Amino acid sequence: MTDQHANARPVAPAAARVAALEALLVERGVITSDAVDAVVDVFEHEVGPQNGARVVARAWMDPGYRARLLADGTAAIAELGIGGAEGENMRVVENTDDVHNVVVCTLCSCYPWPVLGIPPVWYKSAPYRSRMVREPRAVLAEMGLDVPVRKDIRVWDSSAHVRYLVLPERPPGTDGLAEDALAALVTRDCMIGVAVPVLAP
Repeated sequence: MTDQHANARPVAPAAARVAALEALLVERGVITSDAVDAVVDVFEHEVGPQNGARVVARAWMDPGYRARLLADGTAAIAELGIGGAEGENMRVVENTDDVHNVVVCTLCSCYPWPVLGIPPVWYKSAPYRSRMVREPRAVLAEMGLDVPVRKDIRVWDSSAHVRYLVLPERPPGTDGLAEDALAALVTRDCMIGVAVPVLAP
């Protein structure tokens, strides 16, 4: 008889701790497995960067929506059925030929969960939070984004009162793409401002 677990990958220490904690909480009746599954489902399907990508693609396609988004981010995002905790007061800042925007939270890790999902580890790190304010061009270059010298870089400090979403520039050569195809070009990092959308060759 073959051991079906012989080739199983080892569980990472963090994953093992999470599984043990979940089992303990379920055993003590603090939570149920169904509740855990429901939370995971929300973060996989309802909260995440796919929401922000829809917002960006709609703004690229619809000038009226873009104007509303820049005037009142919270209300325009809500038009697409997106909102909730950590996204109650959204401001959208637009990248242009002259300006590149990037978002940071200098105090902690304030972040617009409804449109971007779970924050990346680097966003919460002390070096990103401190250096992005002092030397944004250098930090962006280290992250793989060389912003042309002709462009101003504006750094927006997210807080408990207002959270920011970057509206990136639409890549050239995308005029014929449908909204879903445009959304597929937009990553979480584009909406933080540490990357730009690129049309694959």
